[in-house]
Amino acid sequence: MSSKARKVMLIDDNEIDLKINSKVINISKLFDQIITCQSGDEALSYLNRNLDDEDNLPDFILLDIQMPEMDGFDFLEIFKNFPDRVKSKCLIAILSSTLDFGDIKRAEANPYVIKLLKKPLFPTELQEVLDKYL
Repeated sequence: MSSKARKVMLIDDNEIDLKINSKVINISKLFDQIITCQSGDEALSYLNRNLDDEDNLPDFILLDIQMPEMDGFDFLEIFKNFPDRVKSKCLIAILSSTLDFGDIKRAEANPYVIKLLKKPLFPTELQEVLDKYL
């Protein structure tokens, strides 16, 4: 384990999913800190506030697709305008229960999405993604 704490950001409008996924991540000890956001707006505000403080930026973002107001794709559309150093630090995986083939294709085609994970979150799947990308 490196001396730098690993942070994950969970973006999901469903409070129960946020709680369950936080618990899964806590139990698996894959991250030292969890940042929970109940909307894409909240997540973007957090990222904007911490643009110049890399230690506060998440290493990994688990993003839900289907959310009111700003869905996961809207978030990604704005995320692409962040500085390269932010985009290279904050790896994004989609965590969704969507069965919509169009959504799945769009997620897989997005250059900032490294993986599409299905809900519920399984620690072994998350571990595999982290081993490959972090």
